[in-house]
Amino acid sequence: MTKSHKARKRFGQNFLQDTHIINQIVMAIAPSQDDYVVEIGPGQGAITGPLLDTGCHVDAIELDRDLVERLNAQFSKHEKFKLYSTDALNFNYAQLATNEKIRIVGNLPYNISTPLLFHLLTYINSIHDMHFMLQKEIVNRLQAQPGNKQYGRLSIILQLHCHAEALFDVNPESFDPAPKVMSSIIRLTPHKKNLYIINDKTSFNRMVTSAFSQRRKTIRNSLKTICGVSELEQADINPTERAEDIDISRYVALANILTQQ
Repeated sequence: MTKSHKARKRFGQNFLQDTHIINQIVMAIAPSQDDYVVEIGPGQGAITGPLLDTGCHVDAIELDRDLVERLNAQFSKHEKFKLYSTDALNFNYAQLATNEKIRIVGNLPYNISTPLLFHLLTYINSIHDMHFMLQKEIVNRLQAQPGNKQYGRLSIILQLHCHAEALFDVNPESFDPAPKVMSSIIRLTPHKKNLYIINDKTSFNRMVTSAFSQRRKTIRNSLKTICGVSELEQADINPTERAEDIDISRYVALANILTQQ
């Protein structure tokens, strides 16, 4: 009999227990037998087993060594299961996409969700889609549009690469231990082609970070060390606008104007 595992705060562990929600997630992913699914943070295997039952390949990434032992005991005999005992934040996802683009799923710990999303975006050409359980607040930020208080750097960088679609909410009672916040399932689908041409992505990222570093200021003031009023107006940006009111296309236009100088 497998010993029980106590959730560890340092890993941000909240284990999904609700079979109805688990079935909803697997149905949303709808894997085929030829799919290569990468599960980040499989925990106690609540989603791993149902995924394997669909016939797909599952490569799981787990940092907690006690859970690695538990997962190996449960699934190591399954011919389509492989477990990597490592940190998802440092993992090279391209190595798993040798034949097909990978499909990534996971109940992501709240404390690493944003840096992990940025890390995954560097492998976007190897990814077919992503389905994540995230804090509802993060999901709102990922799909936020200009003019919304949730709209920010995360919204812009994510939407440059993917279409974001919130699927359904998950109550705290569906987990053990229950988190203090509502969760949501989101589907992220990489764009088939670039929506925008950015001359220098590093400069673009730096500019967007500066724009939202002091959200209450006008864009003229938040970007005063980077550009002047004339560059803003060339990009069709009113200098008195705030960062949250400017759409992605105008940020791209401004960044490209600045890199041409």
